[in-house]
Amino acid sequence: MRHLTLITTGGTIEKTFDETTGELVNRRPIVGRMLSRLRLADASVRVVELMSKDSLLMTDADRDSIVEAIRAAGGSAERPTDTTGVIILHGTDTLAVTGERILKAIPTPRIPIVLTGAMRPYEMNRSDALQNLTESIFATGVLPPGVYCVSHGRALAFPGVVKDRQLARFIRKPASN
Repeated sequence: MRHLTLITTGGTIEKTFDETTGELVNRRPIVGRMLSRLRLADASVRVVELMSKDSLLMTDADRDSIVEAIRAAGGSAERPTDTTGVIILHGTDTLAVTGERILKAIPTPRIPIVLTGAMRPYEMNRSDALQNLTESIFATGVLPPGVYCVSHGRALAFPGVVKDRQLARFIRKPASN
């Protein structure tokens, strides 16, 4: 049995439509609705509702909270638990910043630590949210220990992951000349 910890931080993946204002907002985690649509044989998922923020509003203190939640879940050798993988739902705009911060704080994770998000909220048509969550759950069972961005059929190891806004996906940082 795999034991996963899923940490929610908000971002586009969890935005909902506010009928009063006509805006997409982060109000509360909706990952429970996403998980209820999946068949997860031999996997248990513990959800940690850490925050519900647009990633553009995240601070260094928020990123420190994410690192601490990963440590508490058993992502580092200092505090091992029965957790076999950690998934962080995160906004795509600053996901790469958080991934680099996690790698700096936990340079040798004992398990796969996966960050994922969505370009379109779960509640919208043609959302990539459920696909990216599903891929991230799968990835924790096949990737070696490390820090990764998983989305759109790809697993990219940190360091060097960036969001390509034109392609609307994550890529490896182009080499400098």
